[in-house]
Amino acid sequence: MSRTNKFIFLFCLLALAVFGRLLPHIWNATPILALSLFVSAYFGFEYSIFFVFAAMFVSDSIIGFYSWQIMLSVYGSLFLAGFLGQYIKRHKNVGSIAVVTFSSSILFFLVTNFAVWQFGSMYSHTWQGLMDCYTMAIPFFRNSLVGDLFYTSVFFGVYELSILSIKNFSPSKNTALSAKNV
Repeated sequence: MSRTNKFIFLFCLLALAVFGRLLPHIWNATPILALSLFVSAYFGFEYSIFFVFAAMFVSDSIIGFYSWQIMLSVYGSLFLAGFLGQYIKRHKNVGSIAVVTFSSSILFFLVTNFAVWQFGSMYSHTWQGLMDCYTMAIPFFRNSLVGDLFYTSVFFGVYELSILSIKNFSPSKNTALSAKNV
């Protein structure tokens, strides 16, 4: 893929991620974490950080910013997901993609809800308050996990199928086949 095509593709993913947060959707079912994993696995950790943070910043600029401590936990969790995407880069198979996606979703849930408890005012700053925070966030976790698994499957699946079809229908292969039929 040429450098220009790579950036066009990544900017399309960036737009998808921004619109995925802005358009009506099930709470927490967005393509952001999947974008972090996918871009890290195929284009590198640095690209993942840039494009995920760009998508978050652009969409947060429109949606509205919130507590910087909680925002830091959200952005930091996505940073860690991008880091975990490097495992997928070295072990690209359905199992590793599923495990890393599931692990990233759990990590996001634990870190961001800890920050909500620690820096917010909704829950008492006790052990019971922390457990209440995690308990109340379970429906959001379910949505996040479903969204993360869905978008990760779409990103990785469509990309791999595209690569496979390009390999199967490359001009050199078609030329060899048509020469054989003559």
